[in-house]
Amino acid sequence: MKPTMMTYINEEADYLMNMLNNYPTSIPDIKGKEWLILATGSSINAAYSAKYYIEHLTDVKIEIEEPFKFQYYEKLRSTTDTIIGISQSGESTSTIEAIKALNSQKLGIETFALTGNDTSEIVQVVNHVVDIEVKEERVGYVTKGFSLTTLKLMLIGLKTAVNQGLITDEKEKQELAEFRKAVSKIPAIIEKTNQFFEKWQDNFVKASRFTALGCGSVIGTALEMQTKFCETVRVPSQGMDIEVFMHGPYLEVNRNHQLFFIETNSPVNDRLTRLLDYESQYVDNLYTITLNSSSDERTLGLDLEFIDEYKAPLFTIVPFQVLAHHIAEKLGRNLPQRIYTDFGVAMQSKTKPGNYA
Repeated sequence: MKPTMMTYINEEADYLMNMLNNYPTSIPDIKGKEWLILATGSSINAAYSAKYYIEHLTDVKIEIEEPFKFQYYEKLRSTTDTIIGISQSGESTSTIEAIKALNSQKLGIETFALTGNDTSEIVQVVNHVVDIEVKEERVGYVTKGFSLTTLKLMLIGLKTAVNQGLITDEKEKQELAEFRKAVSKIPAIIEKTNQFFEKWQDNFVKASRFTALGCGSVIGTALEMQTKFCETVRVPSQGMDIEVFMHGPYLEVNRNHQLFFIETNSPVNDRLTRLLDYESQYVDNLYTITLNSSSDERTLGLDLEFIDEYKAPLFTIVPFQVLAHHIAEKLGRNLPQRIYTDFGVAMQSKTKPGNYA
């Protein structure tokens, strides 16, 4: 049987738990304190999902850039001491070329590649290869790989915090225990999302636009929702911080839009709540995805009250992955049938065609 998006989504908990069990031996030691991360697509969304967790625990500042734009239009900071390229396939042309260009300057900066393909082109242009512990997903719409990349980056941050002497062994154990407890609940989150879709599917299939709104640490979740819905649902979709939304995009909303609010245990949640209350006057279909429990029919509660806002992106993305698949299927998108299969090579965004089922 050919794999589907749900095949990989349903495997996430096992693979994430395996990564946690491999900690710390599978995690590299990164000594630098100013990291430049180069990535595109879901990989850059994973970087944003892990950024605030890493910076919260460590004495590290992270800059995240699209590699093509960085290579041609940006300047490398003189204080940058670590470069990390992320490509699950290892075949993202712009990331490879940007690292090559930096290498040609002979800067002596340590370079790392996070990839699931240790024989790909990206491994040839870096000093260190970090296995994200997942092979290529053969449906073309990354889900499991996104989540594993996010956790790998978070665990790099955790180990870095230990190496920097910024957290105790007890704190490290506590972080790992919370990750394990939350990962064990992913199958239940998937089932809750299945039920949520069943309840609201008639609204979802009529949507003229989907918007995901969050603040702070879950910006990566909102951006990955945008990526995944555009790839699969193929209805105009956007994900952004609420501050961005409140400075222009709020003017486009109408009754047929579907707005998702991503709620974490954050001190800034009040702004999210006030925005939801305001938009409820003008949009019929508003939903909330929260780490907490909820009896509200329009709120998908993940029952992860013990998870702080910095770990939240690893788990708030799961409902959007499931919904992307289900809504696309309901709309008849026939996801197993690949489209534009020559695009990556034609546009030189990939070094070779994808190995799809």
